[in-house]
Amino acid sequence: MQLDHIVVSARTLDEGRAHVEGLLGVPLQTGGKHELMGTHNLLLRLDSGLYLEVIAIDPKAPAPKRARWFGLDRFDGPPRLTNWVCRSGDIVRDIETLFGAGTRPTRLSRGALTWDMSVIAQAQTPFDGLVPMILDWGEGPKAAELLPRSGCRLTRLGLGHPDHTGLRDRLAGLVADPLVTIDASASPVMSAVIETPAGAVILR
Repeated sequence: MQLDHIVVSARTLDEGRAHVEGLLGVPLQTGGKHELMGTHNLLLRLDSGLYLEVIAIDPKAPAPKRARWFGLDRFDGPPRLTNWVCRSGDIVRDIETLFGAGTRPTRLSRGALTWDMSVIAQAQTPFDGLVPMILDWGEGPKAAELLPRSGCRLTRLGLGHPDHTGLRDRLAGLVADPLVTIDASASPVMSAVIETPAGAVILR
C-alpha cells in the first residue's frame, strides 16, 4: 500500500481552515460533500501525488444511519491530525488483513470522484486511529490530480503509540513507506512535517 493522504479532523470546516492555513500559510481548496457520511471537506495538494484533507461534520446534511468515519461523531477540541489513508492495489485483501475477515470496501463518491474505501463499523481504526484507512481510486482520477499545486511537500509522517511494537506488527508487510515512522509514545500521537514555501512546519 502507498500513502495517499493525511486527515485533519475539525468540529467545523471554518476551524479546520483557520488552523491549517494559519500554520502552512497557503490556501486550502474547496472539496465537497460526502452524502453517505454526512461530512464535507477542504483539500490541499502536496507533492509526490499526496494531499491533505480537512474534514468535519456537515451541519446541513442529515445524520447518517451509520457512524461517521474518522471518529467524527465523538470528535471535540481544536483541529488536529487524526488519520492517514493508503492506496491499495488489492483493497479486499488488505482490508481483511487489517480489519478482519469478512470486512468489505464501501463505494463512495464526491463530485467527479468515485472510490472504494474501508469504512468500518467502529468508525475509528485500531490503535487509536493510527492504523490507516484504505482506498482504491479504481480507473478514475485521484483526488490529488484535480488539485492545483501548493508548493507544499510532506517529508515525514510520525506515528507514536504506547504499543508501538504491536502497531508495527499490524502494518508489517503492508506499508513500507519511508515517510512513515513508528515510535514509542506515552499516548497515541500523529504528526506531519511539511515543507512549505516559507519553510518546514509540524502539523499535529
